[in-house]
Amino acid sequence: MRLDRYISKNRIIDIVSRDLEGAIKELLEVCETSTQSFDQKELLEDLLEREKTMTTYLGSGIALPHLRIPMKRPYLFAIGRCPDGLEFEGHGEYKDLRLIFLLLASDKEKSYLNVLASLARTFQEPAVVERLIESPDLTTLRTNVATAFGRPKDKKRTKDNKFNRLILREAVKIATGAKCSAVMVFGDTFAGGVDIADDFGDFKTLLVSQSASEMSQAKRAFNAIIPVRSFGNNRLSQLRSAMLIGLTRGLIKSNERLCCVGGIQQSNQFDTLVVVDVEREFQSVFTRQSDMLPASVKPEVLERVLGIATELSVEGREGKPIGTLFVIGEATKIKPYVKQLVLNPFYGYEREERNILNPFMDETVKEFSFIDGAFIINGDGVLEAAGSMIHAPDYIHELPSGLGTRHAAANAISIACDCIALVVSASSGQVTLFRRGQMLPLIERSQSSSV
Repeated sequence: MRLDRYISKNRIIDIVSRDLEGAIKELLEVCETSTQSFDQKELLEDLLEREKTMTTYLGSGIALPHLRIPMKRPYLFAIGRCPDGLEFEGHGEYKDLRLIFLLLASDKEKSYLNVLASLARTFQEPAVVERLIESPDLTTLRTNVATAFGRPKDKKRTKDNKFNRLILREAVKIATGAKCSAVMVFGDTFAGGVDIADDFGDFKTLLVSQSASEMSQAKRAFNAIIPVRSFGNNRLSQLRSAMLIGLTRGLIKSNERLCCVGGIQQSNQFDTLVVVDVEREFQSVFTRQSDMLPASVKPEVLERVLGIATELSVEGREGKPIGTLFVIGEATKIKPYVKQLVLNPFYGYEREERNILNPFMDETVKEFSFIDGAFIINGDGVLEAAGSMIHAPDYIHELPSGLGTRHAAANAISIACDCIALVVSASSGQVTLFRRGQMLPLIERSQSSSV
C-alpha cells in the first residue's frame, strides 16, 4: 500500500510545543479540514491515555500515536518534527523523540493494523529514519517523507555493472532451459535497493526483500513482492521463508519451479543462481496446495509470527538465546489441549491491542518469550495466551535426535488439531515449522556466508 497518497505536505509541520500533549494538539489542529471535523479535546485525551498505558515510542527518535475514530476518510496522517525532544510525565525516552507520526483511521477501515505494520517496517530501516530526522529544513523533510512512503525516486538505484547484467541474462536462459515459471530476485543483495531494467520476457518476477521502502519503489518492475525479514549474511538465506509466504499468499504454486538470483546481502553483487522445485522442497509438509494453512489462519498472521520468531532466533533477548513455541490456529479448537502455567498476561485487553499484526506487540511478545510455555495465537492474529503448557495426545512420532520437549509438543499439537506450530530453538537458533505432524526447518542460524 502506498501511504504517501494519505500524507499531505500541509500536515507535515515543525512542532513548537516542548511537551507531548502540546505536540499532539498541534498535529490534531492541522488534521482538521473543511470536510473533516472532530472533537480535538476528546481525541487528545484518548491519545494521551493510550500513551500512558502502552507507549507508541518505537525507538530511533520515532513515535506513532494512533487512534480509530468515526470519519469518512480511511486515514489521516500528520507529521511533526521536534528537534529538541519532548517532555511527557517523566518518561525519559520522549526526550529523544524527533518525529511524531500521528495516524487517525476510520473505525470501518479493515486494513488499519496492516498500515501500522507497514509504517513500523519503514521505521526499522536506519537509513530512512536518519534521512527524515536530519532533513535540514521543512521542505526537504516533506520531500523525504514522500520518497520514504511510496513516491518513486528519479535516480536509478541498482548497482549497474556488466557482471550483474550478465547474471540476470543467464538467469533468463537457465529459467528457460529448466522450464521455470518464475524468476525470484533477492533485493537485499543491494544496499541501495534493486531496480531491474532487464527483460524477463514472459516469466513471472518476484522480489524478496525486508526493506519497506524498496518494496514501494520496485512495484513497477516486479509482478509481486514478498516481504521477508533478513536474519543473516548467507546467500539466499530468506529462500525457504519466502517460498512459504509465496505459497500461502497464492503467488506461487506447489507445482512450479523457480529460478532464484541473489548474493551476499549488502554486497551489491549478484553471484548465485539456484533452481528450486517447490513441490520437492515442501513435499514432506504439504501434500496439496490447500494444506498450506489452516482455514482459520490469515497468511499475514503467519508472516508476522515468522518475522518475530526470526528476530528471536538471531538476536535472542537481552543478549541471551531464547527458545519458544508459537501455536497458530482456531483458538477454541486448541484450548482443550493447553493449560495455563502462569497468569495469562494478555487477559482483559482489547482484541485489537493484543493482535500480533499490531507492530507494538513485537516487543511485548519478545519480552514474554522468557516465560516457559507456548504462545496461543488465533488465526486472525489475536494473542490469546502466553505461558501455556501443551498436553496433546502423545502420538507415535519420530523426531531427529537433539530435539527436545518443545519440538515434541509442537509436533503433537499440530496433529491433534488443525494448526501450525513454530518452534525457536534456544540451543541452535533454528526455527522449525510443524504441520500435521511433519516438520520443516525454515531458518538455521549460521555465521557462514555460503549457500
